[in-house]
Amino acid sequence: MTDNATREPPRLMRVSDTELVARMPDGAAVPIHPIWLRERSEAPEAMDRTTGQRLHDPSDLPLDLSITDILDLGADRFEVRFSDHHAAVYDAARLAREIALPAGDHDLPPVRLWTGDLTDLPRFAWDAAADAATRRTWVEAFLEYGFVIFSGVPTTDRSVIRVGETFGHVRHTNFGDLFDVRSVPNANDLAYTAIELGAHTDNPYRTPVPGVQLLHCLINETTGGLSTLVDGLAVATALRERDPEAFAALTETPVRFRFQDPVTELVASAPPIELDVTGAIRGIHMSPRLDYVPLMAPDRLDAYYRARKVFDHMLRDPAFEIRFLLEDGDLVMFDNVRLLHGRTSFDPSEGLRHLQGCYIDIDGPRSLYRVLRRDTVA
Repeated sequence: MTDNATREPPRLMRVSDTELVARMPDGAAVPIHPIWLRERSEAPEAMDRTTGQRLHDPSDLPLDLSITDILDLGADRFEVRFSDHHAAVYDAARLAREIALPAGDHDLPPVRLWTGDLTDLPRFAWDAAADAATRRTWVEAFLEYGFVIFSGVPTTDRSVIRVGETFGHVRHTNFGDLFDVRSVPNANDLAYTAIELGAHTDNPYRTPVPGVQLLHCLINETTGGLSTLVDGLAVATALRERDPEAFAALTETPVRFRFQDPVTELVASAPPIELDVTGAIRGIHMSPRLDYVPLMAPDRLDAYYRARKVFDHMLRDPAFEIRFLLEDGDLVMFDNVRLLHGRTSFDPSEGLRHLQGCYIDIDGPRSLYRVLRRDTVA
């Protein structure tokens, strides 16, 4: 497994008394903008060293700010003086690592797209007392594949909460801090029945959408009820290549999602495929049981309905789906914005099938990874 931090960084070079450049691995020279550099000053009057937060508003810096002098201090350090009379010492290697990150990259393990032929699933034996190196392996696999499966989680009430708290903060929703997934009469969600559930993301009607879901099997006496996962990022990437028009329609259509029961009514709008500011795929919002597109011009709806059909059929294609049985003590944790999940139907008359679930936000595992990487560096 490879950290983004191992990418070859650029080299910061002083090319004159007033100019620094980043020499990229391909040989290109990128000038260092004076304001960009000034914002990163760690001088005592510019940054609080305890918090790492600025003591000034960088928007107040003069737009014509310039570098007036650069002193090479050796050991990959430079002292830079600016036209506003500020001076700061910079670690060139540290700046180079930041410059090496592509736009939109948050210094996480590279994503591994997968399809239905994935057989070596990221499975681990649960250990509540695991050391930092072991927990780093877990969270690194989760960030790469979008899911991990643990075995040996105690089959006691609320164990899912304790696992969730290992990776982040449990989010309390209208379902509570945890929810019981089992077939019950008069269910307020189809998850609490025995019917098949197609590939979907949870809670697209919520703002923000829960980033991570955990499902823990307390008991499973049925032969059905297989859990299913689909890498929505892999499917959306394939759709972008195969059918650019359909992909565009799904990134531009604001679909309205709604959930209601006697005490709750939640509504949110999102495109089925969400892009970030760089145009990269940020996440999937898909739940065929809950989506309602607003009335728009017929030609736009024609394009959307065609695109949804293509995308939904790809999501249900066995070529993209994996299936596995959650047995007593198994727990699956998955990225609810990247992955879609579901289950096959089961017969409640065979016996009990009882899962407990909870949600945490995606920034929990991401933060934990960065901390563990920092703490486990040799």
